[in-house]
Parts: sequence; structure tokens; C-alpha cells
Amino acid sequence: MLLPVSGIGMTTSMDDMNLIQQAQRHHLDRDLGEEIDLEIGPGDDDPSFTHSSLLDLQPHESSSKEHAENKLMIVSQLPNEDQELSKGQSGKRKKKVVKRWREEWADTYKWAYVDVKDGTARIFCSVCREYGRKHRRNPYGNEGSRNMQMSALEEHNNSLLHKEALRLQQASKEKIIVDKPIYVKAGSIVEAALRRDPHEAEFIQSVQEVVHALERVISKNSNFVNTMERLLEPERAIIFRVPWVDDRGETHVNRGFRVHFNQSLGPCRGGLRFHPSMNLSISKFLSFEQTFKNALSPYRLGGSSGGSDFDPKGKSDNEIMKFCQSFMNELYRYLGPDKDLPSEEMGVGTREMGYLYGQYRRLTGHSQGSFTGPRVNWSGSSLRTEATGYGLVYFAQLMLADMNKELKGLRCAVSGSGKISMHVLEKLIAYGALPITVSDSKGYLVDEDGFDFMKISFLRDIKAQNRSLRDYSKTYARSKYYDESKPWSERCDVAFPCASQNEIDQSDAINLVNSGCHILVEGSNMPCTPEAVDILRKANVLVAPSMAAGVGGVVAGELELKECNLNWSPEEFETKLQEAMKQTYQRAVKSATDFGYQKESPEALVHGAAISAFLTIATSMADQGCA
Repeated sequence: MLLPVSGIGMTTSMDDMNLIQQAQRHHLDRDLGEEIDLEIGPGDDDPSFTHSSLLDLQPHESSSKEHAENKLMIVSQLPNEDQELSKGQSGKRKKKVVKRWREEWADTYKWAYVDVKDGTARIFCSVCREYGRKHRRNPYGNEGSRNMQMSALEEHNNSLLHKEALRLQQASKEKIIVDKPIYVKAGSIVEAALRRDPHEAEFIQSVQEVVHALERVISKNSNFVNTMERLLEPERAIIFRVPWVDDRGETHVNRGFRVHFNQSLGPCRGGLRFHPSMNLSISKFLSFEQTFKNALSPYRLGGSSGGSDFDPKGKSDNEIMKFCQSFMNELYRYLGPDKDLPSEEMGVGTREMGYLYGQYRRLTGHSQGSFTGPRVNWSGSSLRTEATGYGLVYFAQLMLADMNKELKGLRCAVSGSGKISMHVLEKLIAYGALPITVSDSKGYLVDEDGFDFMKISFLRDIKAQNRSLRDYSKTYARSKYYDESKPWSERCDVAFPCASQNEIDQSDAINLVNSGCHILVEGSNMPCTPEAVDILRKANVLVAPSMAAGVGGVVAGELELKECNLNWSPEEFETKLQEAMKQTYQRAVKSATDFGYQKESPEALVHGAAISAFLTIATSMADQGCA
């Protein structure tokens, strides 16, 4: 491992030479492809990397003469003073650094091996068979520091490729009820997505979850591998600039996104999110999830999603209006009742949808169709905004009914404090449950007496005035607000995460299990990290996936669009919504049992929902020659 000499001078170069010679004389003296206990230094972005040999490719043929030449070449690069010093200290450094490193840390790096890639020797990971910067960090540092070595190992183990390889490796040891395991096929699907979009973490995570849920389906029909590979590439992804002028006359530019993932079932429907974190990866992940959610609904719809990295918080109505109009100036050409219609999402409410729709109508010159979520006086259903939250509670009630239980009297932890969260609270109270928490970006609020309709009205007033949830505890003494915390440590029977993706991590999942949670109903898309999913599964927590439990919003939007001339009463609308949620639940359960998942399994609904949606999409793609 010959590294370029810079400020560290003799020390680093001598370490390199000693490591190479040590490798040639000891366990590192192996053929290509065998495991070693050594990592590499610079990455691809280091220009010296491509010009330096990592290890001698034929160490078993090396001679003492070659060793001497190598030593001379390295030492000759040093300043004259360092050359003299190196002669006297080489043996000492060898014992102090190299020997200590080999004895204490050799076992730590047994996951690496040497191979040739494009004519250059590389260090590969023996688990995921890949090399990359995350696999090539200096394992011993300037002084053989333990922190440097562990940092390199942790960075490697946190890479997406390595995590997926470990998951598939572990899965291959488990027994599943199929004739032929398909982990190699499933792994190839995820690997292809990783190679194509290595930096889109949210999208890759959603792909991993869906592919994992579909493993038994793909095993029974190898053609589904090709179908899935085509499905993972969106039909179109639109990225555009959004210039707008604030109230001080200053011009700003944000980035807009809209992804049409799959239209084989029909025109697209999906949300718009305005949030500083919005990017192409999140747009693709939301669109991918929406595609499966729409396929589970009673309607034939494709999936889409999008938004902007614009933050509406702290902006005046005039600034938001100008941004929305500029946003629609580009997006309108891709919208229409037979193309794509947007709906509300994070950061986009009634006000924003009104501005967007008004500009769309002016640009197109017609009012065909409507965006889902605008005000009652110029749209259809009066319960559109409530539908998603109500649907989550209906879905939870269906799950409990199959266990001969009900929501009445159960403690429920809810995250978020937006539209969905507030409507979940409302319907939980109607069913006799005891909702005890809500949260925002700075912490969470718990009320041991539970929320009631009057308290919910007070919460809405607080949010409308952009005040903190902390103000609630000033009025109700039995409540408390916790800064920089999440509500998952509170004792509860059912959890409703309704805030954002990956809001429940491994520690949160452990807290949920310890707090007595038995059912988790996903109100937000992909609320759990992969580590949290593993914890919940091992603890037998029954999970209702968002692609099934969140269908209520899709149902209400289509009723609003197709039957907008009808004025539904709340009772009539809820009856239709309950029936749609029941159909979705039954489809998910049937698909799970058809492929060998027990109804009581904690992931039965996760697998069943993904299987039912995928088979619907795959059949349509095959019929249209798209598979």
C-alpha cells in the first residue's frame, strides 16, 4: 500500500512499507480473492489511488531483492534528514505500530479480500463483494489509533450495499414455505437499484422493503423479476426551477419535482410536499409508495408524487401565493384528469391547493377535474381532508375485530400534529379510545387524561397561530411537553406514527415494545427504519402498512372527482369510506394467506398489501406489453 508522501513524511511511508512486507511474510501472503485482515487508504476521489498499487499482486513470488528495491523506492521519496532517521527507526516503528495493529485488530478486518478490478488491485468486502470509498479507509491511522480503525469499520457496515448483503445473507439461512428460494433474484433487483441510484437513500429503503415483502411471489414466477426491474424505473421524473419574489422584492429560486412512477392502471394521483428536505429521492420514494397504495384502492389509478424544497413556514400569504403560481407555471402542462392530479401533503394545505388550482385554471382555460383537498364550496366531498385519518382508525378497528377486541378503552400514542393526526384523534375519541400524545418537530405533548373534542379544538387553534404545543400544558395541568423527544416511550396499546418517514428508529421501536404497544398503524409513509422494523417483528408487534391503512385519502379523492355533483352527508361518506377500507383489509389478508403467511404473523399485512398491489400492477403491465 504505497501512499503519497506529504506532511506526515517518513512515518506514514515507513508504516506502508512495513505493512506490505508484513503482509508478504505472514497471513496476507495469499492468492487473489482470499480473505485478508487489512483495509486500504485513499478512495477513488484521491488522484493518487489509481496510480498506486494496493498490495503486491504476486506476493508469493517476491524476493528479498524486490523488498529492498521497494524499500529504496519509498525511502528515496523522503527528505534527506528523514532518510537518515528512517534507517535507525524502521525496526522500532515496525514493532510499535504494525505488530500492535496486527495483534489487536487483525480479527476486526477479516471481512476484506484483495482482487483486481479494471487492471488495478482493490480491497473488496467479502460480504457484499463491492469496493468503494466506504470500504477503503485507512485502518490504522497515523499512529494506529483505535478510533480511526473503528470509524472505518462502522462506516463500511453502515453502507447500503453492505446492509442489504447482510440481510440477504441472513435471509438465506431462514426457512420459508416455497419450493425454491429466490434471495439471489431479490438481491439482484435491489443491487440493480443501488447501482443505478446509489445516493437515493429513501427510495432504496422503500425498494428494499417492497422487494423483501415480494420474495415469495417472485420465487413462484421468475418473470416477475423483469417486471419488478421495470417497475422500479419511473415513467418520468420532472425537475424544474421555481423562481419567486418575496415581499421585500428579493428573488429566490427553489427546485420543483414531480415523478410519474407508473400509469399502467390509469392516470396518476399523488401528493405535493413543500419542505426544505424535499429532493428527488424522497419524490421517488413517495411516488413508489403511492403507486402501490393506489393499486390497493378500489380504483384503477397510477402513482405520482412531488413537491419542492420551499418552506412555507414563516412566509406571508402573498409570498406563498407567488411561489405556488410560479410552481404551477411549469407543472400545469403535465397535469389533467387523464394525466395527473395532485393532492395535499406535508406543507401543502387548503391555502396552497387553492393558489395552485387557481393558476392551473387560468393557464389551461378550463375547470375539468379538481385538485383533491380544496375548499368545500368549489370541490366535491366535504370530508376529503378527514378521510386519511379516519381511514387509519377504521383499519385499526378491523384488525382488532379479527382478534375479538375493540378500540374502546385502549391507550393510543399518536405522532404529528397536522391534518392526519388531528383526524386520527377525532375518530379515536369517537370509538371510545384514549389518545394521549401528539408531537411536533421540537418535541411531544402527553395528556394523561386523554384528549377530547374541546382539547383538539384548542390544539388546532395553537397550530393555526404557529404557537408551540408547549402552550397546551399551560392550560391543562395534567399534561406535559417534552423537548427533543418522541412519544414512543409512553405506555400505549396502539401507535399511530403520522409525522414523517423514518420517525421511528431502533431505540424508538424498543421503547414502543417496552411500553406495551401491540399494534402499529402507519399513518405516514415508511415511518420505521429497517432496524426498527426488525425490532417490531421480533416482538410480534402487528404492523398495518401505510400503503393499505392510508387508502382512505385515495378513496375520498376519487369520490370527490367522479361524483363531485353529489353532496354527501357525513354519514353517507363514512359508510363508503368504511366499505373501501374493509375491502382493502380483506385483499391484504387474502394475499398474505395465499402465499403462506399466517394471519397472526406480525408482518402478514405488510406482505399481503405489497403482494396484492404488485400482482394488480404486474398483470396490467403484462396485458399492455410493459412487463
